[in-house]
Amino acid sequence: MEKQTIQWHLMDAKGKVLGRLAIQIAKILQGKHRVEYQRHLAGNHDGVVVINVESITVTGNKDKQKVYTKYSGYPGGLKKVSFMEMKKKAPCEIIRHAVKGMLPKNKLQARMLRHLKIFEKEAPLSVLSMCK
Repeated sequence: MEKQTIQWHLMDAKGKVLGRLAIQIAKILQGKHRVEYQRHLAGNHDGVVVINVESITVTGNKDKQKVYTKYSGYPGGLKKVSFMEMKKKAPCEIIRHAVKGMLPKNKLQARMLRHLKIFEKEAPLSVLSMCK
């Protein structure tokens, strides 16, 4: 079996809806868009580069109502961050969180997420040159 190189796809998030973009990214990372798709080989062939994440949108009132939570495991360790705060501080984590929730919860998830490169604005030329 010959070793295949990763085929990179470029996605521009400018003006796109968060969930719809995350679905497209998750399908590519899993390899479901390929004819020779096999579940156990997911994450071996395709990668995604996402640019202009700072201008992503959400529908309805989610920009005011959506809350991301983390729990440290200690009493009083619940941290809550709203969508607008997250968009200002770390817009790349919004995409990563949405895509991670759409990938299968198994050993391949980490391998698939390694093939996801996210940039707030434009990507460096070295990264853009690998994309088709």
